[in-house]
Amino acid sequence: MTESGFIISRSMSTSKSKSKRLRELIAKGAIMLPGVPNASMARQVERIGFDAVYVSGAGMANATAGIPDIGLLTLTEVVQLAGYVAKAVKIPAIVDADTGFGSLENAARTIRELEAAGLAGCHIEDQEFPKRCGHLAGKSLVDVEEMTERIKAAVAARRDPDFMIIARTDARAVEDFDRTVDRAHRYVEAGADAIFPEALQSAEEFRDFASEIDRPLLANMTEFGKSPLHSFKDLAGFGYRMVIFPQSAFRVSMKATDKFLRGLKKSGTQKEWLDEMQTREELYKLLDYDPTAERWPG
Repeated sequence: MTESGFIISRSMSTSKSKSKRLRELIAKGAIMLPGVPNASMARQVERIGFDAVYVSGAGMANATAGIPDIGLLTLTEVVQLAGYVAKAVKIPAIVDADTGFGSLENAARTIRELEAAGLAGCHIEDQEFPKRCGHLAGKSLVDVEEMTERIKAAVAARRDPDFMIIARTDARAVEDFDRTVDRAHRYVEAGADAIFPEALQSAEEFRDFASEIDRPLLANMTEFGKSPLHSFKDLAGFGYRMVIFPQSAFRVSMKATDKFLRGLKKSGTQKEWLDEMQTREELYKLLDYDPTAERWPG
């Protein structure tokens, strides 16, 4: 086997073990998945003790490219950025795969590429392209038949049966709650492993949706959106198995950076900020890097 073939095989093996681990985790109970835009932050998530991590589509677009979350990143870019995260940690990572990046064939390729990059799962949504943040107005949906075909193509394409394909529906903000439930039933019939109802608007809707759908459910606790910020404990009580916090860490870090830059501009020195900084030693520890060693083990 060639060297490149060995690398691909090892990557797929790692992906399979992580995807299986993700399924084992949600079979036992609910898990929190902090969202990250990059691999360094994913390492922090793992070090703190979380069982899984979420690679935010908005985070990748905002933090890496400095662009809004409207589907501007390509599949190649998402695979590369999410792959950095997946390879940096031992815990499972799932990623936002937008609308599947095009046709049914594109959706199938998306699954193959994300599997090979080491991801444990992804979610694909029923918006039309160009997509918008799920908590903004102005979205439009594909019809149910097109989305079910998208799910079927994704399911048929995966090599690893444990790779989790999560169907996200944005119907609550476009149609209504009942149609959101109807769409979710169709997506389950099409083979989705889990359902992600975006932008539900009350505790009652989260509770009632969970009572209607017999699949693992994902809840999105993003700030400043349409959904109230329920606790992980409450959502687990409703029946949700995955709770993501997609932009929380990024928003906190951006707020802190803004304060620092304003202070630096005013004073011309960073001295008063040293206690607020991650030290060089702390960074090296996070990266498993010993500068005195002959080489970094990777």
